[in-house]
Amino acid sequence: MTFDATDDLAFLPLGGTGEIGMNLNIYRLDGQLLAVDCGIGFGGADAPEAEILVPDPAWLSERRDRLVGLVITHAHEDHLGAVASLWPVLRCPIYASPFASAVLRRKLGEAGLMHEVTLHTLPLSTRVKIGNFDLQFLRVAHSVPEAQALAIRTRHGIVLHTGDWKLDPDPLIGEPTDEAAFAALGREGVLAMVCDSTNALVDGHSGSEADVRKALFELIASLKGRIAVACFATNIARVDSITRAALAAGRRVALFGRSLRNADAAARETGYFKDLPPFLEEDEAGYLPDDELLIICTGSQGEPRSALAKIAADTHPQISLGEGDTVIFSSRMIPGNEKAIMNVEAALYRAGCRVITPDSEHPVHVSGHPAKDELRRLYELVKPRHAVPVHGEWRHLQEHAALAKEFGATPHLIEDGDVLRLGPGQAEVAETVQSGKLAVDGPRLLPLDGAVLGARRRMLFNGVVVGSVAVDDQGRVVGSPQISAPGLFEPGEEEPIQIAADLARMVNDLPAPLRREDSALREAARSALRKAVGRRLKKRPLVELHLLRV
Repeated sequence: MTFDATDDLAFLPLGGTGEIGMNLNIYRLDGQLLAVDCGIGFGGADAPEAEILVPDPAWLSERRDRLVGLVITHAHEDHLGAVASLWPVLRCPIYASPFASAVLRRKLGEAGLMHEVTLHTLPLSTRVKIGNFDLQFLRVAHSVPEAQALAIRTRHGIVLHTGDWKLDPDPLIGEPTDEAAFAALGREGVLAMVCDSTNALVDGHSGSEADVRKALFELIASLKGRIAVACFATNIARVDSITRAALAAGRRVALFGRSLRNADAAARETGYFKDLPPFLEEDEAGYLPDDELLIICTGSQGEPRSALAKIAADTHPQISLGEGDTVIFSSRMIPGNEKAIMNVEAALYRAGCRVITPDSEHPVHVSGHPAKDELRRLYELVKPRHAVPVHGEWRHLQEHAALAKEFGATPHLIEDGDVLRLGPGQAEVAETVQSGKLAVDGPRLLPLDGAVLGARRRMLFNGVVVGSVAVDDQGRVVGSPQISAPGLFEPGEEEPIQIAADLARMVNDLPAPLRREDSALREAARSALRKAVGRRLKKRPLVELHLLRV
């Protein structure tokens, strides 16, 4: 039986298994498809030529006539950041909570799609029918407001899709995870649980936002000079805590970074931050005395174009930090971003700043994902027959699978593209379909193994050489060829001049009939340039040649 069958229940991840980020999950029920979440990932060290990655939607777009909707579980970038990029090839209705809808509207507006997309804003903890899918939303605590799990009721049984969650007794913004609702599902009987694995290797409990608030109040009150705090923009509870700690210490607060300003607008639109004063604009912050300013900024993951990266490099137009100032990283280090974060930290240390991270003696961050004790508690409540670990690296999935076994669940370790048929009959991987990653390049989506990004990889590691050659009507070189090789030569070096001379000689030595035909001459000249560069550099850069006949 294949995933295109019309009488079964199946689960297919197109992104989000074996790594952290880039979630795109597909459920099939009696011939219809439902997508859950649509997020981005980052290129990092594995794909330095691509800054932002999205799941390859080719398989799903071919079946979009059967796609009844896209449900967003919460407003983190790895769960909704790819919507604006992928919706044009999916073109289905979107369903989200008020806060996630507010975040999405800004993203869709920036992409010029707001008037095309049907965006349904659903109340929290609601139950709704979307095509064949009977969906119940369950409240969960996480590091963003209004995160929800999804119970999918089918004639084959209930599938619980947890999304990202934790058990926080005092999340500050929103209510704790609705354990009673999960227990009720357990009593009803759950066929399978598709569950967050991010912290499956972490013993104990993930900690509470209330503990971070207490630590931030104590820490910020003790500091002198300017303070900068880097955190995830949509962690509204954390932004709220930082702001209140600053106000209590007699400081005013400015937001630095577009994503923070967008998150602030979405939060105020949906009723959060009601009793907080407006944040300062970036251009106002520099006029305050040092001891009266705190800035909240983007860049906790070392993103090169973020506010904190510019501050660390002393290239930000509105603010600078130095001796006597403090930078607090109030976020976890996402795997793959270690080098970028350490580079930013090093630049801040060189500038004379004190740098405080979650590894310091100050508990300035807690995770939004469940540690082992929380996973155990959820299995006690839900009692699923089958467990599908997702959202984590492969080692996290394996640890989660071992824990699920302890509670009598049959674990299924699957990869992106694996079709897990859940019913009728035995749960098993029925087939594997196309999956992968695309790079976001402005309005385009480019395959990682395609010609464009392949050329960028070559340029990144071997450089690029561009030659310009003018020839007369007989194909003889006129004047001297011009060689441009950014990233390969220092200004004033002799090699480009020597390569130009080699190129002119090799072109003039070509047979006369070949020199009179433009396309043949251009290809021969490019080959000649490639050989000349190879002899001089012992490298194979990307080589292009412009031919002008005069």
